[in-house]
Formats: sequence, C-alpha cells, structure tokens
Amino acid sequence: MVTADLFDATTDTAARRIDFAPGATLLRGFAAADAQALLSAVQAVIERAPFRHMITPGGYRMSMAITNCGAVGWVSDRSGYRYAALDPDSGASWPALPALFGELAAAAARRAGFADYCPDTCLINCYEPGARLSLHQDKNEKDFAAPIVSVSLGLPAQFLFGGAQRKQRTLRLPLWHGDVVVWGGAARLAYHGVAALAAGSHPATGNRRINLTFRRAL
Repeated sequence: MVTADLFDATTDTAARRIDFAPGATLLRGFAAADAQALLSAVQAVIERAPFRHMITPGGYRMSMAITNCGAVGWVSDRSGYRYAALDPDSGASWPALPALFGELAAAAARRAGFADYCPDTCLINCYEPGARLSLHQDKNEKDFAAPIVSVSLGLPAQFLFGGAQRKQRTLRLPLWHGDVVVWGGAARLAYHGVAALAAGSHPATGNRRINLTFRRAL
C-alpha cells in the first residue's frame, strides 16, 4: 500500500523505507549524505566517457543523455539495445565502477531486502528540462535475480512505475535529491519511466537531474 508521505514533499526526507509495490522500495534520502561524493565520481567518469544522446533502434534520439561505468555499458543504436564492453564513441573500455558506487548500491539493496547485491555496471543518465524516459522494462541483463538500484541526484523527478504489462496503471512517485529506488523479485520486470523533467535549478546540479542506475548485467 502506498503511504501518504510518499507524495508529500514537505515531510522530513531522512532515510525511510517505503514499500510501494511487491518487491519495490523507495528509500527516502538514502544517498543524501554521499551526494557530493557521488557527483564528484560522476564527473570523473564523464571526463573519460562523456554524456551522449543515443539513438533508438527506431531512429529516434533519446532526450536524456547517458554514459556508463563498470564492466559493460548499455548502448543503443539502429541495431538494437544491448550491453557492450567498449564505449562505441571511443573504442576504449568504460571507466571502472567507483568503489563508492558499488558500496552504496549494495547497502541500498540490502536495506530493501536484497542481500549480497554486487552490481557490475552503472548507467548514468542526465536529464535537463523536458527530457523524459518512456515506459520500458530492463531486460537486457542475463540474470533477473538481481534487483535494479536507482539513485536520484539534483532536480526532482516524477518516476513512473507500473506492472508487468505496459497497459497496467502506473504510480507517479516524486523523487528528490538523495532518494533511492530498488526493485527486484516480483517487480523486477515492471514497466517504469520518467515523466518530462520540469524546469528548475538545484544547488548540486544546476538545471539537471543525474540518475545512477545500477545493474547486474553479466
């Protein structure tokens, strides 16, 4: 059952666990204390693998910009969606997963009830006002036993979370700086997305929202 404070931006955002669907948990403020260190690590990644707007198999330019770090990175082009060991823009390996990234993701997964989580990749998404992410399933991973861990930094966003079918009703969950969402088990293949980002400014990121999405891809 979704509780009222899930939607109340005026409540204290100290880390609280809110189970909003079977297998899906929102951890309010879980990453807030580490936010500046996380953003510094993001900066180090994008210096080696800059943000880019990938092209979907249908030929559309994604409105959010993306890069990756870890053993593999998620890529998209006319040939499809997939994980690749090399950055197609540079031909080099993706930057290594920062230790803090793995530690935070494992701690969040543990807090949500998923023990022994060890991500091998992180998709780093950059949203500017108007950018969005349509409903989709994360299904390029080889093993669906591991959860997805998603960290929000910067501007607030409306996270859309549905069911196993695209047509199922979606919840709209407001996410703020430092919030973490974890979903796995019965929710692992739930459709989810991000509504168009509203204009604004945040002290940590300016007019952007940075989203870290941790996966066990291999």
